[in-house]
Amino acid sequence: MTTVELSDLVVNYRRRGSGPPVVLLHGLAEDLRSWDAVAAHLGEFAVYTLDLRGHGRTTAGEGAGTLSQLSDDLAAFLNAVTGPAAVVGYSLGGTIGLRAAVDTPALIRHLIVVATSSVVGTAAAEFFDGRIAQLEDHDWHGFAAGLRDDTAKQVVTEADIGTLASKRLDAVGDGRGYINAARAMTGVRSEPLNPLLARIEVPVDVVGAEFDVFCPRRASDIIVDAVAGCRYHEVAGAGHLLSVDQPDAYGKLVARLLHERGAA
Repeated sequence: MTTVELSDLVVNYRRRGSGPPVVLLHGLAEDLRSWDAVAAHLGEFAVYTLDLRGHGRTTAGEGAGTLSQLSDDLAAFLNAVTGPAAVVGYSLGGTIGLRAAVDTPALIRHLIVVATSSVVGTAAAEFFDGRIAQLEDHDWHGFAAGLRDDTAKQVVTEADIGTLASKRLDAVGDGRGYINAARAMTGVRSEPLNPLLARIEVPVDVVGAEFDVFCPRRASDIIVDAVAGCRYHEVAGAGHLLSVDQPDAYGKLVARLLHERGAA
């Protein structure tokens, strides 16, 4: 592991391999370890995985609770560490990638968004608000139980839910990063990305999961229909946690898409 100081953050990241740079952004209540199975298929690239603000071993800094701040965090990392790179974002990470493709397109050579939504509905906003309230009230028992339930709903194959939930809880740390990111996603309720998507000019691929109830196909279609030249791809037999349900199919697809768009 390596760290880099960026503005108000100390970012924890890992680099593996050599070749064209690819940056992998994890989802809410995850850290860089969640990419291990996918990164194993990206041997022809310099793969950078990082802990987002307040997740894993990255400090929380002064969280503004906005998607723009998380986009700025990504831009700072690209400027300081990798230079322009391909970016693969999962769930929260994909939403950050979309915002960054609008804000700092020169830094993103190719964007792959996975299980990602560009708008947050009422039910999702209420979900985030509920989890934020639990953490602010220091209701760790309730939060942990909810996280376990959420995790179970995100997989469709046999998996050790207890171990998965434990890893996710560890990634949450003291909760400040989760609160910050959840507030950023709630903000997408009032200020959806949809009106901005047509401004994206970098190559974009959207990856969905066949049985994803958190980001269903209609969420992918919104992005595909709005971004010029965008393509949709689906991983069969997977729920929202593709890296758990179908890690090999997922990793091979990401590798293929990076090659097709000329990242290698």
